[in-house]
Amino acid sequence: MPLILFAIAQTSIFSNDSARGADSPTGSDKPQPTPIYGSSTPLLILTTSAVAATYVSSGSNAVLSIGLSYAVLSAVALRLVQSAKSEAHHPTLNGGGVIYSANGFLAQPDKLDGSKHDLTLVVIRDVSTAAAIGTALAAVTLESFSFGGLAYWGLIGQAMGERWVLGQAILSVVYGFGMVAVHITMLGSLLVMIQTQDAFTTSSVPLYAALCSQLIVGFSLSRLWFGALCTISTFVFLDDPGTVSTGSRMKLRVSRLLTLVAAASFIVLALLSWQQPFRIPRLGGTGSAPLEETAVAPPIQQYGPLQYTNDRVHPVDQLVRDAEASWMSTLQHQSQTMEAAVIEYKHRYNIPPPPNFDRWYQFAKRKGVTLIDEYDTIYHSLLPFWALPPATLRSRVREALGFGGNNLMGLLIRDGKAVHVEGGQEWLQQAAVGMMAQFVQYLPDMDLAFNVHDEPRVVVPHDELSRLVSKALQERLRAMVAHPSPKNAFSPRPQDVKNSKRIAEVKTTRFNVFAHQPTWIPSRLSCSPDSPSRSLDDHASDNLTAYALGELGFIYNHTAFSDVCNSPSFATSHGFFDRPNAFNVIHELFPIFSQSKMSSFQDILYPSPWYWYGKVSYTETRDMDWKAKISSLWWRGSTTGGFSRDGGWRRQHRQQIVSKLNALDTAKVLADTKQDPEAAPAWQAKGVPRQDYKALMDVHFSHVGQCDPGDCDAQREFFDIAPPVDQQDAWKYRYLLDIDGNAFSGRFYAFLKSHSLTFKMAVFREWHEEWIKPWVHYIPLSLKGEEALETVRYLSAEAEGKQQAVRMAEASRGWAGKVLRNEDFEVWFFRLLLEYGRVVDDN
Repeated sequence: MPLILFAIAQTSIFSNDSARGADSPTGSDKPQPTPIYGSSTPLLILTTSAVAATYVSSGSNAVLSIGLSYAVLSAVALRLVQSAKSEAHHPTLNGGGVIYSANGFLAQPDKLDGSKHDLTLVVIRDVSTAAAIGTALAAVTLESFSFGGLAYWGLIGQAMGERWVLGQAILSVVYGFGMVAVHITMLGSLLVMIQTQDAFTTSSVPLYAALCSQLIVGFSLSRLWFGALCTISTFVFLDDPGTVSTGSRMKLRVSRLLTLVAAASFIVLALLSWQQPFRIPRLGGTGSAPLEETAVAPPIQQYGPLQYTNDRVHPVDQLVRDAEASWMSTLQHQSQTMEAAVIEYKHRYNIPPPPNFDRWYQFAKRKGVTLIDEYDTIYHSLLPFWALPPATLRSRVREALGFGGNNLMGLLIRDGKAVHVEGGQEWLQQAAVGMMAQFVQYLPDMDLAFNVHDEPRVVVPHDELSRLVSKALQERLRAMVAHPSPKNAFSPRPQDVKNSKRIAEVKTTRFNVFAHQPTWIPSRLSCSPDSPSRSLDDHASDNLTAYALGELGFIYNHTAFSDVCNSPSFATSHGFFDRPNAFNVIHELFPIFSQSKMSSFQDILYPSPWYWYGKVSYTETRDMDWKAKISSLWWRGSTTGGFSRDGGWRRQHRQQIVSKLNALDTAKVLADTKQDPEAAPAWQAKGVPRQDYKALMDVHFSHVGQCDPGDCDAQREFFDIAPPVDQQDAWKYRYLLDIDGNAFSGRFYAFLKSHSLTFKMAVFREWHEEWIKPWVHYIPLSLKGEEALETVRYLSAEAEGKQQAVRMAEASRGWAGKVLRNEDFEVWFFRLLLEYGRVVDDN
C-alpha cells in the first residue's frame, strides 16, 4: 500500500490543484503537493521486505487479486483524504482552513486550533476504549478458549449446548455485524490519524499490524529479519533527520548499506526457495487434542508419557474440552461455495483439484454432505503413487487381478459404466457397484483392485517409499502446479486399457502368503530406521511422549498412538502382528483398495462396503434413554484378531484387554484429594483393588475361535465365556467398547448411532480419520488399557463426568446421523476415485 500511494502521489490524477488555483485571485495559493520523502530504492526495499515477512501462501490467484485490489483502493482513498486535508487550509476560504471531502463538493470550516493534537489524542483514546470494551464483550459472548486447565465456551456456546449447528448459524450472523462495527472503528481511526499525520504514514499502520500479527502467529527468524529490513527502510525513506543518520554523506552510506544488505537477503531467500523441496501440505486431520501448554510438562524419562500438571481439572475433562474446541474450529471453516472449495483444495495440497471436481462438489451438496474440505486421508494414500508412471500403475493392477490366488476383487469401468466385477463375495460386489452407481459416468476408464481380505496387503520398505514420496513431490506434483491451465476432463482411454469385459489371466504373482505366521518384521519395513519400531534393541520402549498423557496414559493423540512406528510393543500386544488369520503381502507399490490398514501399509483406504451394505444394523426401537441404561462398559465378541498357536493368544490384543479389565490386581484411579469442600478439585493417582469397581465392567468373550485345538481349550478354561447375545442387546448399556478384530471392527458405526457412549481401542485406520474425532465422538483407549477403569469411573461417578458422558453420547449420535449415511460414503468414494483416476491418467 505505501508503494502504491507513493506512485499516486507522483501524479496529479487525484489532485484538485487546478480547481483551487481558479478560486485563488492570483492562482499562487495552491496547496502544496505531498512531499517526496526520499529515493524510491528504500521504498522498494520496504515493500519487498514486507511481502517476504508477511507472505502466507493462499494457494489461489483470486485471493492475491483481492488483496492487491484492497491495497489499491485503500491507497486511493488515503490519497483523496490527504488531498482534501491539504486543501482544507486554503487561506482565502472563511478566513482560515476548511475540511474538504475527497471530491471537493463538501466543505466545512476547520475548527481545530492549536489544541488539535490534544483533541485527536482524546478521540483516539475514546475510540480505543470503546473498541476494547466491545471486543471483550464479544469474546465473552461468542468465543471459546482454554486457559491453563480452564475451558470456556462462550455464553452462546453454553446456551446452545449440543445444538451447535443452530449455534454456528447464530454466530455467523453475529460475526457479520461485528465485522461491520470493526471496520467502522478501524476506518474512523485511520481518518483521525490522517488529520495529524499524512497518507503515507497512515498507510504504514496496516502494514505493520500485519507484520506484527505474522510474527506472533507464525514466528520465524526470516520473518524477523525481513521485518527489521522493512522498518529500517521506512525510516530511511521518510528521511527524518536524526532517526537513522545525520549528514547527507552518512545518509548516502546508510542507504547504500541498506541496499546491499537487502540485495544479499533476497538472493539468499531465492536460493533457499529454489533448493527447498516441494512443500508437503500442512494437513489438519491429526487426531490429536490440542492440549494447553500450561497443563503438561515434559516426560520424566525418555519416551515417557507427557506429565499432566493441572490437578484442578480431570484429564478426561481437559481432553474432551480441548478436542471439542478444535473440532468446532474445523466445522466453522468448511467451504460454502465451489470457488471456496477450490481455493481450500489448492491451499492444502498445492495442486489444482482433479477433473470433474465441479461434478463432485454438486454431488456432495445434493447429498447434503457436511464436510467439504476434510479429505486429507485421500491425499496421503495416493501421494507415493504419483511417483510411478501411469502405465506402470495400470499394468500392476492387471497383473494383480490376473492371478486368481491373490484374493482380490476386480472392477472394470468402461464408458462411464461398471461393466465387469470378478472375485470376492456377492455382497461385496453388489456394494462396490452400488456405491458408485450414481457417479460412475464421471469416472475415466480404469481397472480397480479391491482387497477381499480383512488384513491389508501392501507395505513398501522405507528407503523405496521415501524415494517415491520425494519423486512425487519434486516432479509430478511440481509439474502439475506449473501447468498454466489444467483440463477439467480425463484423457481418452489409453491403449493398454482394453475395451473388454474380462480380466486376462496371469501365471505368476509378486504377492507372498504368510497366513498364521508372525508379521511384525515385514509390517515395520516402511518405518524410518530411526523410529522406535526399527530399533536394534529387542526391548525398545514405545514413544509414549507422542500420544500418552499422565500416569495412566490417556491418549491425547490417536494418530500417533496408531502409528506402528512409535510402538515396538505392538509386536507382542496385537494379534495382527502375532499371527494374522490371512496375510497376502507385497513389498512393491501396487494400487490395492482396502477397507482398513495399519499405518505402515500403503493400501488405498476407501469406505467399507460392510457399512454401506448394512451388515451390522442399529435398531432404534430397541434403544433406550440414557437414564434407563446400565452404567457399565459392555463388550461381547470372539477371540478373533489373530490366529492362536502355541499360546499366542496371550500376545493378542482382544485377549489382553479382556484379561486386564477382569483381573484381580490393583488398578490406578484419580481421586479428588482436596480437604476443603469449597476448594477446587485436586486429582491425584492412587491404587485401588480392581474388583471394587467390578460393576463398571461387563467385558467378556462369547465365542472362542481362530486357534489350534489346544489353544482354544486353554482360552475356554482361562476366560469366563459369556453366552451369545443379540447385537441389539448392546443398547442396554451406557458405555460400549469397540475393539479391533482381524482388521477394523464392523460395529463402530452402529455404536455411534446409539444413545450410548462409545469407547474405541483401535490401531487399524479407516477412511474416516478426518470425520470421526477422538474425545469428540468417542473415547480412545490404549492397548494396555490402564486408563480404561478411571475413564469409566469418572464418567459414571463425578458430577462433571456425568454431564460430559451424556452430552458426548448425544452429540456423537447426532453427528453419526449426519456423516455416516450411505450418501456420505458415496461422496467420499467419488472423490477418491476422481483423485485415483487422475493419478493413472497419462496427461
